[in-house]
Amino acid sequence: MPLKLGPLVPIAFAMLLQGCAAAGLAVIGAGAGVSMGTGVEHELNGISYKTFATPVDAVHHATRSTLARLGMPITADTRTPEGWNLTASATDRTIDIELERLTPRTTRMRVVANKGGLFFKDSATSTEIILQTAQTLQDDPTGAKSARKTYRRRNES
Repeated sequence: MPLKLGPLVPIAFAMLLQGCAAAGLAVIGAGAGVSMGTGVEHELNGISYKTFATPVDAVHHATRSTLARLGMPITADTRTPEGWNLTASATDRTIDIELERLTPRTTRMRVVANKGGLFFKDSATSTEIILQTAQTLQDDPTGAKSARKTYRRRNES
């Protein structure tokens, strides 16, 4: 019976490169990312990305709605030449969200959940915000419901 060594190759490669931690982590992280299947890309520094086949304003409305539903108050919301920058807060975290218009119908979302200093990122929170925004967009693809709720809230205040 032949011995299957295929699954051991990335681990052996990572061990050979133990002097270069970034390369070893990249090899192991690549295998983990493939198995996740969420469509959310991660960097080693805790930043999460996702590209939506949705216009930037619809993603903006969905993001605002998602943050409200998650109980994360928005502290800044600014239109930029490329799209939108939002900042929200959660317990001991600052959430930075960048929505970048790639085409009129495609938007890239970048989320960073900062937990204290420069090197402390919460990738689980940033991933969940992206997944919840995707769910909001699935439930309301144009963002029309979210926009109406936001408009009503602003006028009631």
